[in-house]
Amino acid sequence: MPIHGIEPRRLYRQIADQIRSLIRAGEFTAGTRLPPERDLARQLGVSRPSVREALIALEVEGLVDVRIGSGIYVLGPGRNDNDRVQVASGPFAALAAKSAKKAQIEAIEEALDLMQREMEDEKQPLNADRLFHLRIAEATGNGALVQVVKMLWQERSGPLYKQLEHHYDSPQLWVSALAEHRAVLKPIAAHDSAVARIAMQRHLNQAYKRFSTGWDALH
Repeated sequence: MPIHGIEPRRLYRQIADQIRSLIRAGEFTAGTRLPPERDLARQLGVSRPSVREALIALEVEGLVDVRIGSGIYVLGPGRNDNDRVQVASGPFAALAAKSAKKAQIEAIEEALDLMQREMEDEKQPLNADRLFHLRIAEATGNGALVQVVKMLWQERSGPLYKQLEHHYDSPQLWVSALAEHRAVLKPIAAHDSAVARIAMQRHLNQAYKRFSTGWDALH
């Protein structure tokens, strides 16, 4: 068996793990505000960009809410899944709208074109769906965010999720998803962060509702 080099653990993950543990231990309760980014960086002995990456990762997980001009607020591990989906869904679309280059916007469009073709061929466009979300994450220019999105999609690719998806998947579901994806792309291409955040929140909230409806129908 060949020996592969071992990469040091990414710093932002260590920072995120520590803050996550403090939240779950009750050191930071839901509704309270975390110390400012600069203070966290000083206390942890790390750079502010590393702290920023960790906070974005935690926001995507639904543990904190980063409010520009106000601070970082703890949402806590006790929030229900629907709330967590809405909070976690918007940040990377907003960042993509702010940072995306022309080539990255075209790459997102290509993912949607692929999704359309697979639907016309009566194929399940799950890979194109994944590619769409991944390319939005890549357009943010934030490596931490890309890794979080990859991790979430790896979980979705598990056998349990695929078995559940088998019960509620339908052509109409993908028609709705594609329309919602196009509604997300439009403000990203226009570099409108606020609308992009809302559009992505709406899309993933609708996806959650579709999943919940399909699951309830089994019982």
